[in-house]
Amino acid sequence: MNTSSPMIEQQSLISQNIYITGTDRNSGKSIIMLAIMEMLTGHAGKVGFFRPIIQSGDKLDELIQFIQFRYQLDLPYEAMYGCKSQEASELLATEQYDELHKIILAKYRALKASREHVLCIGSDYRHGDSMFEFDFNAQVANNLDCLMLPVIPGGGLDNLQLLNNLASLKLELHEHDNAVLAVAINGVASTQVETLRAGLNQAGDFPIYVVPAEPSLEKPTLGNIAQALGAKLFSSDNNALGREIHHYKVAAMLVPDFLDYVQAGDLIITPGDRADIILASLLTYHSTNYPQISGLLLTGHQEPAPQVQALIDGLGDLPFAVLGVDTDTFTTAMQVSQIPARLHSQDDRKIAKALGLVENNIDMSELRQRLLAKASHKMTPLMFEYDMLQRAKARKQHIVLPEGTEERILRAAEILLLRDVVRITLLGNEAEIRQKIQALALKLPDVDVIDPMTSELRPLFAQAYYEARKHKNVIYATAFDLMGDVSYFGTLMIHLGFANGMVSGAVHSTQHTIRPAFEIIKTKPGASIVSSIFFMCLEDRVLVYGDCAVNPNPNAEELAAIAISAADTAREFNIEPLVAMLSYSTGDSGKGEAVDKVREAVRIARELRPDLKLEGPMQYDAAVDSGVAKTKLPGSEVAGRATVFIFPDLNTGNNTYKAVQRSSGAIAVGPILQGLNKPVNDLSRGCTVADIVNTVIITAIQAQESDAP
Repeated sequence: MNTSSPMIEQQSLISQNIYITGTDRNSGKSIIMLAIMEMLTGHAGKVGFFRPIIQSGDKLDELIQFIQFRYQLDLPYEAMYGCKSQEASELLATEQYDELHKIILAKYRALKASREHVLCIGSDYRHGDSMFEFDFNAQVANNLDCLMLPVIPGGGLDNLQLLNNLASLKLELHEHDNAVLAVAINGVASTQVETLRAGLNQAGDFPIYVVPAEPSLEKPTLGNIAQALGAKLFSSDNNALGREIHHYKVAAMLVPDFLDYVQAGDLIITPGDRADIILASLLTYHSTNYPQISGLLLTGHQEPAPQVQALIDGLGDLPFAVLGVDTDTFTTAMQVSQIPARLHSQDDRKIAKALGLVENNIDMSELRQRLLAKASHKMTPLMFEYDMLQRAKARKQHIVLPEGTEERILRAAEILLLRDVVRITLLGNEAEIRQKIQALALKLPDVDVIDPMTSELRPLFAQAYYEARKHKNVIYATAFDLMGDVSYFGTLMIHLGFANGMVSGAVHSTQHTIRPAFEIIKTKPGASIVSSIFFMCLEDRVLVYGDCAVNPNPNAEELAAIAISAADTAREFNIEPLVAMLSYSTGDSGKGEAVDKVREAVRIARELRPDLKLEGPMQYDAAVDSGVAKTKLPGSEVAGRATVFIFPDLNTGNNTYKAVQRSSGAIAVGPILQGLNKPVNDLSRGCTVADIVNTVIITAIQAQESDAP
């Protein structure tokens, strides 16, 4: 096993703060902000977010709301901005420039005192208001001692104009004596990107990145419409709010004429009492003769008739939302036409697409190297998640998902492909899977789909299984039948090198998922047992629990093997392994068969791996509480600081991880199987889309490790 992870050198503390600002309106700085925030939460410890000026009024700042919700920042809203625009305008009108900067600086320093890093986002540009010009943001960045990351809007400009704007920016940065992290030219037409990059002079003091335009990011979603208009949701599926609006149509005509104008991606705007238009719109979803609309917006404070609402409620899997507003149709249409595309905290698809776009065009490793200050061994859940995603992207693996018709699997696959993390193959009936993808309005153009029942690989896999299991009296006909099962087919894909790893269990039982792996893939050299661990993501750290899913009552030798495997798995994922072998007593105080088993397992594990910091038996409180540890195991390197917890049996482990998960709000990622020649991982049947995404990423990293020399 390769225990020297390539990510360990990246696990360092970023100390320099960043100030992102557009150089003009419509720079698209929010998608750059999102990618930088992802990087910081993975490498900068406790992160804060700050805006020097926000708009006055009762409406909360959208960027602050977005960041606070997505990254669960435990900060009051008022701590994340300097002042409001009305106060700033009054100070500027009386030429109190220094007073304005002092107010912003005081608020910023108060926030910075509780954060290891702060990401600052410049004020929005407003036409005719000089306070929002670039030089104001440049001065604020200097006063806050931040590295600047200016974003030049690239839309609608040719390369010569963009190069001229870049030259002007460099001059302004020099005049303000700004320290610069990098410059991004954002939203450049795809036909211009390569020639623009070729024309850039990259020999300066900072890198210049070109980010192509992505038309879909410029289209508002139903969620944007709903939020901007304060619309009521008449359909039940919030996932539909992520659908993009390509056009909007006012439907005030008869149904036959209306249908002639329907286009894919339409938002249909119609009075709430037009049951005929509502029903026709709903029927387009089930018809192959008409394109799929993106949503239905009912106007005039008129709710659908009870019978029509019952019809909407009964459809269940409707891929678009039905919204309602109080305003009349004409006013609503005018309002809709003015709503810009914005990132929404619950729009996972658009977020994934934005992150994939920026991360593929801005060298995050280069930016990190420009920010690194000192090493840190801290591993928070956000760091853990960020590290894992970056590792998976660095050497993409091919993961097979046998449950190809399950909605959660399809939604997770979309996020993974939009983030460009892995290659994915879905197993199942192709027509059914493609229909489900269309019905859910997902974008999975590059996903591979294989039907084991009709695949040309089935005879090859059957022969391989027969050869491997004929000593167990398996005949070829039985092997061929088994290859129609998605779990067996997926396992043979891995075994014969058609994929690197498999994730299943959202629908199937644990036994159905892992039994083929036990039969075919088997254990890796030096591993005497297949076991499992959970990554327990607590508020401020990530712990490893094992075995909580596979081995009911391991003996001492098996328990030692589980501990060694868990320690190595922890190290693979940048968690320093401090292994606590748990029991109902600590040290030499207890007697009995159960505690003697743990004591013997400790002896065996130390003999096999003297390099590990491994101690036991110890109780859970001694493992996690430094005060208890000083009393029960004084001088211990592990007690009070344990990161890897080995439970004596499945009953204890499974109940403990669920108790911690439910009582503390911890996120449990797993079970992750260890000891197999190639990675196969099981999901809980109650798993969320996020659980699936995390498990696929971890499986991809395990696949990287299994292929390492």
